[in-house]
Amino acid sequence: MIEVRSLVKRYGRHLAVDHLDFTVEDGQIFGFLGPNGAGKSTTMNIMTGYIGATEGDVLVDGHSITQEPELAKRSIGYLPEQPPLYTDMTVEEYLLFAAGLKKVPRHERNEQVDQVMDMTGTFSVRGRLIRNLSKGYKQRVGLGQALLGFPKVLILDEPTVGLDPKQILEIRTLVRRLAKDHTVILSSHILSEIQEMCDHLLIIHHGKKVAVGAPDQLERELAGAPALEVTLRADPAAASGLLLGLSGVNTLAPRPCEEAGCCSFRLEQLPGTDLREAVFTRCAEAGLPLLELRRDAITLEDLFLRLTSDDPDQELPEESAPEEEEVS
Repeated sequence: MIEVRSLVKRYGRHLAVDHLDFTVEDGQIFGFLGPNGAGKSTTMNIMTGYIGATEGDVLVDGHSITQEPELAKRSIGYLPEQPPLYTDMTVEEYLLFAAGLKKVPRHERNEQVDQVMDMTGTFSVRGRLIRNLSKGYKQRVGLGQALLGFPKVLILDEPTVGLDPKQILEIRTLVRRLAKDHTVILSSHILSEIQEMCDHLLIIHHGKKVAVGAPDQLERELAGAPALEVTLRADPAAASGLLLGLSGVNTLAPRPCEEAGCCSFRLEQLPGTDLREAVFTRCAEAGLPLLELRRDAITLEDLFLRLTSDDPDQELPEESAPEEEEVS
């Protein structure tokens, strides 16, 4: 449905988007994840034709946003971070106006506006001035204008920013419902939101792609072997020697243990290794009571912080190294 090819955007000497490539398949809820200044909004603005790229291209339903902008834009509904609302209009007046701008045939406009208000839950406020609406309802009206013309793709830039928890849940529910009939691309710097809503995500940093895939896939591929947290009732030196004697141990670090006569360790395993059974067996053979043995798997939040860190000590190994930035 959407193919981004070697996208570059420069503002003078500032590189906001750095040779970005990715594909969004039909029916996906595709998330852009990155810290503030990552290049998310700039990329979305280029994808919608709002600003031009310095290099590269975007294909929407097979149409180039640079060579065939009218055809490409016909397939896109866009909700920017700040909804483009005329606050002196009523909700219905604004949506009818937006339908005209989108070239919805005149005889279809009233019906489409009614449908969109029903879909976004704004029918009950159709006669109210937009300036008198809550932030949540304004966001719904903005989403309504994006839906007019019933485009195949919805691009939503920070759709829940500034909303209270109840409004956030309402918008998330609405987006999931819309995803049944649309391909949805949304950006956020809030990890929990992306995990909650998206089945595929792209992490960008300093305008570069640093990871792409399903959330659970990224956790598996980038995390490596989970560490083990081990607590024994034993002398620390004896326990340390026993654990270090296991094949597949990468590093062993002591951890605080508040119980008398006990010791705890964090055992880093080599990739592709699972030492839980070996730890249990070795402790049993040595007669050392094993009080706790658990996997300390890295979370998507840990991965995100490491991928988007500018501290070299926090970065992932070569294949997953970071980079990024953005101008909205």
